[in-house]
Amino acid sequence: MTQPFPAPATSRLERGRQALAAIDGEAGHRVVAALADIAPDFATYLLEFPFGDIYSRPGLDLRSREIATIAALAAMGNAAPQLKVHIEAGLNVGLTRAEIVEILMQMAVYAGFPAALNGLFAAKDVFARAPDTASPTPAP
Repeated sequence: MTQPFPAPATSRLERGRQALAAIDGEAGHRVVAALADIAPDFATYLLEFPFGDIYSRPGLDLRSREIATIAALAAMGNAAPQLKVHIEAGLNVGLTRAEIVEILMQMAVYAGFPAALNGLFAAKDVFARAPDTASPTPAP
């Protein structure tokens, strides 16, 4: 699999900024900016570790990484704000609404119905705010 970003960045922080822009766009920048007055160092850690070190690795493309992240956050059951950010990120990197719904429905098997329900309601909220630019995917 290829590196998700065309030009390697020179630092963890710069790689993180590039990854965040590609994945979350403005939503990610709002999270970082919201931390500026309370925990600016944590904002840097957020950029460097998950985005600069993990999301920038060549082993998975961004679409696959967002599938894993959406599933993990939904299964946790206590991270609705982060789940919403990553549902939006999933849309940004090419997941369809139907695929996101299927990911969340799958969580009923492994994380329980409450986790799946909470995930689906988080998706419903994101979908209501995000334009539907993808063509619908027919159910199997």
